[in-house]
Amino acid sequence: MSPAKVALIRCEKYDRSLISESIQRQFDLLGGLDKFVSPGDKVLLKPNLIAPKPAQCATQTHPAVIIETAKLLKDFGAKPIVADSPAWTTAKICAKKLNMLEPLEELGVPVKQLGHPQNCKLADNTEVTISKSALDADVIINLPKFKSHQQLVATFAVKNMFGCVPGKRKALWHFQKGDNTKQFCEFLINLYKYIKPSLTIIDGIVAMDGPGPISGRGRPLGWLIASADPIACETICARLINDEPDNFPIIKTAKEMNFGCTDESMIEIEGDDYKDKICTDFEPAVLIPVKFTLGRVLKSICKQILLLLRLKKKK
Repeated sequence: MSPAKVALIRCEKYDRSLISESIQRQFDLLGGLDKFVSPGDKVLLKPNLIAPKPAQCATQTHPAVIIETAKLLKDFGAKPIVADSPAWTTAKICAKKLNMLEPLEELGVPVKQLGHPQNCKLADNTEVTISKSALDADVIINLPKFKSHQQLVATFAVKNMFGCVPGKRKALWHFQKGDNTKQFCEFLINLYKYIKPSLTIIDGIVAMDGPGPISGRGRPLGWLIASADPIACETICARLINDEPDNFPIIKTAKEMNFGCTDESMIEIEGDDYKDKICTDFEPAVLIPVKFTLGRVLKSICKQILLLLRLKKKK
């Protein structure tokens, strides 16, 4: 197991200049932006866009985090795009609800849907379709939201890459790999390993607790968490909410798979100390089964179609 660095920055509000300064500081603490990106690189910024809800709901990655990361990359000479495949509606509809289409357009940064599925084979020989846009990027920067999750306790870094599986195929994987939580987590980790994001920056300024990942409560937490090692990120996130890392299925499964740094003695925290700012009243989600029934999958697909038709009719 290799040591890992986590850049932990105290940031208590979504002020764009403060966000920019904090993310730049994270890059500096982790070795500099040029350690991850070269001028001219096509960089996929993969936020958590899941449903068309405004920023104050804490359902999606906050637009300030996305916009300021994109701006830093543009200023450096890279070519960022913002893209995802939300569970509900489209990336552009979700981005519009976050009021970030215009600022990104001013920067010359497009918002795209992660489509064009391409057949891929994971390390365990599972065949899965992954968006060609993700596979074609020179660099992927993972921008997840710190959220409670009714099937996985909470999600910090790894699960956000599930969005690179286009459309409602994600619901089918809940059906196919959801017989037990460990099996589903193994799938998520193998998917992450295949896609290989260069860096994760987690939006934990306002997190979500309670019945996440869509309907929980916005919960001020005050942190940006970054690392090239997603499991080191997840481990520190668990500590920020006063919990044991082994209580989180993805971290526990990663330890069993020998993926990432799960030994806290080998995680070097750069930036701000968190010991006196641990959240002691983070409300966990009440867990439900990971597995979707076939009926639930079909219902989800029909609901998505009806929602898109309704939005199209409004236009």
